[in-house]
Amino acid sequence: MKASAFTPRRLKLALIALPMALGLIYYAVIASDRYTSKSMIAVQSALVNPGSGGAISLGTGAGLMGWQDTLYVMDYVHSATLAQELDKRLKLRDHFEQSRADVFYRLWPGSSAEWFFKYYRSRVELEFSDVNGLLTIRTQGFDPEMAEKLNRAILDSAERFVNEFSHRIASEQMQFSKGEFNAAALKWQAAKAKLVEFQTVNKILDPIAQSTAASALTAELQATVARLEAELKSKLAFMQPDAPQIVTLKQQVAANRAQLDAEKARTTNSEGGDRLGTLNTQYQALVLDAAIAEDQYKAANAALEAARLEAVRKLKSLVIVEAPIKAESAEYPRRIYNLLTLLALCAIVYSVVRLIVATIQEHQD
Repeated sequence: MKASAFTPRRLKLALIALPMALGLIYYAVIASDRYTSKSMIAVQSALVNPGSGGAISLGTGAGLMGWQDTLYVMDYVHSATLAQELDKRLKLRDHFEQSRADVFYRLWPGSSAEWFFKYYRSRVELEFSDVNGLLTIRTQGFDPEMAEKLNRAILDSAERFVNEFSHRIASEQMQFSKGEFNAAALKWQAAKAKLVEFQTVNKILDPIAQSTAASALTAELQATVARLEAELKSKLAFMQPDAPQIVTLKQQVAANRAQLDAEKARTTNSEGGDRLGTLNTQYQALVLDAAIAEDQYKAANAALEAARLEAVRKLKSLVIVEAPIKAESAEYPRRIYNLLTLLALCAIVYSVVRLIVATIQEHQD
């Protein structure tokens, strides 16, 4: 075909009029309205202020690490797991496969699960702002009711996801700390029980105090016996042995010596060892075990309280900044915008082709 056949009129018809006519037919007859529903969310952590008696407040943290949970939610919303769940709840396949829908934007019947997941992600748009950490969720549907239902269902599932994983982490940490605390409490109770049993069996409250008191009493009796014997010897030098004063002193010496022997027998065992010393050693060992167990109990109690505060701090909450609403007008397709864009493209293509044809005609002449 000669270049002269490509007249400006024919080029306008082929490159501008025909594409615009097809575009008008498509957007007027074939294209289906697609409605959108928008919501904005963020994940906040519970912050505990120790200085205010453990008061709890909400905060997002700073930087990317503070928004890590929101990024988890973002991945969850676009996950195949949620897509399957929403399909069962809302019959997404039936909605997006309806025959009246736009052939270019509907889900074809019999599509594979993988293709359905890709289609689902294309109908659920996510936008994360690294300025304020907010996640924007836009859902599309061929009617405003489905777009709103889909957005609300995603928010419900996301909130359940946040609650489950945050409570699971907090629960595991608390269970471990409670186990350590219970073990320390049982150990302390066992140590105290052994100490009480020791005191009951030996019928002695405090061997240390008893040993001190017995030593003081023995020393006092020994001193008394020595004093009385010295006094007896001095009086025997000038008095008869059967004198009343001598008899009285002998009785006092015998009584004090008998008491001294009784005290010595009470503080020694049958083998002649130091009974109170042995009991004292056993008692000190039991007291030390009880003290160590008490210290462990106090440490476990402090660790449990710290774990409780840490568990509260790890609790997450899904905050809905903007709730989804039912759309009143379709956002897609943007007919006027798309037609003007198509017209601009056709004009550019026409100008380029017209220039090429003019160049070819000039060389042929």
